Amino acid sequence: MNEHNKVIAKNKKAFFDYFVINTYEAGIELYGTEVKSIRAGNVNLKDSFCSIEDGELFIKGMHISPYEKGNVFNRDPLRDKKLLMHKREIISLLGKVKQDGFSIIPLSLYFSGSKVKVELGLCKGKKLYDKRDSESKKQADRDIRRTLRDRNKY
Repeated sequence: MNEHNKVIAKNKKAFFDYFVINTYEAGIELYGTEVKSIRAGNVNLKDSFCSIEDGELFIKGMHISPYEKGNVFNRDPLRDKKLLMHKREIISLLGKVKQDGFSIIPLSLYFSGSKVKVELGLCKGKKLYDKRDSESKKQADRDIRRTLRDRNKY
């Protein structure tokens, strides 16, 4: 992801539930009212995932709220949206998902110029003890930063 991109939504839960092995960028096929709703920030990536069907990549569970002024042109908020990637990338992802037990999880949604892009992660699920371990490390880092900040005040 480039520093000139405007991030719309992040899937923070994905980083808690999964180890992110590799990231990919994909375009997303949207309708006009969906893009307007995304520009307004009415999108949720929580509980979304990707699946490969008939050689095409789809994102499922991504909620885009209906656009207020869209009336009859609004689409179903939870409809499956097609992701745009090269065929060889999709085949490579399919091989990893089938063999190694990986999942494809959307990590963030952002604008690249005027286009909406999705950052996908090739992820491996964390066990409960991994989640506890990462949470304890995060808490320890927070405590260290707090202590150093307090020490530098005086």
